[in-house]
Amino acid sequence: MADTSYLSRKGFESLLHENTDFESVGEVQTIVDLTDQLRLYRPNILVVDYHSIEFKIENIRHIVKTSVHTKVLAITPALPKELMSKALDSTVTSHLLKDCDKEEIIEALYKTAKGEKFICGKILDILVAEPKESITTAYAASCDGVNVTDREMEIISLVAEGYSNKQIADKLFLSTHTVTTHRKNIMGKLKVNNTAGLVLYAVRNNLLGPNKYLFSSEN
Repeated sequence: MADTSYLSRKGFESLLHENTDFESVGEVQTIVDLTDQLRLYRPNILVVDYHSIEFKIENIRHIVKTSVHTKVLAITPALPKELMSKALDSTVTSHLLKDCDKEEIIEALYKTAKGEKFICGKILDILVAEPKESITTAYAASCDGVNVTDREMEIISLVAEGYSNKQIADKLFLSTHTVTTHRKNIMGKLKVNNTAGLVLYAVRNNLLGPNKYLFSSEN
C-alpha cells in the first residue's frame, strides 16, 4: 500500500492478514520507494491514496507504466468530483473511500484483480451530482459498491451515442437478449430507469463528449 499515513498502511496490512487470497508485498510512504517496489515486485494491485502529498495522480500514472500488469485501487478521503473523475479516467481501476467497510474493500480487491472496475456508491454519487450539489450532500449516500464491468461501460457508451439494442448486439457480437439483460442490470446498478439516465452517467464519467450523444428509442 502507498500512503503517507502510518495508521492507514498498518490497518490495510492487518485486513489482508485475515484473507489468505491476498498477500502484501510491501508498504511505502514515498514515491521513490513506490517506484523501487513496483519494479521489484510487479504487484497485481497497487493500493494507493493519491490524495497523499507524495502520491499525486500524475506521479502514479507515470510510474505504473513500469509495471504494466499492475491495476490501481485508490482508497482516499472524499475529494472533488473533478479530481476523482480524472483519476478514474486516466489511471485508477477501482476507487473506494477511507470509511468503506472491510467487506467492500475485500470485494474491491477481488474485482480489481480481475480487471473489473469497482466504485464506492458514495463516489458514484459525487461523480453524478449536479455542479450545485456539494460533496457533503453526495457523501451522505450509501457506500455500497458499484461494480461496472468493462463490457457494461462499453454498452453504456454505445447507448449514450444513440445505438439501439440490436445495433449494439451486432457491434459487440452479442444477442439482442444479452444486450437487453445488460442494460437492465446496468440500470439497476446505477439506480436509473431510462436511457436519459445512462446518457447522463456516460457524459459525467467522460465516456463521451457532452455533444456526442443521441437518445435511442429503446428504454
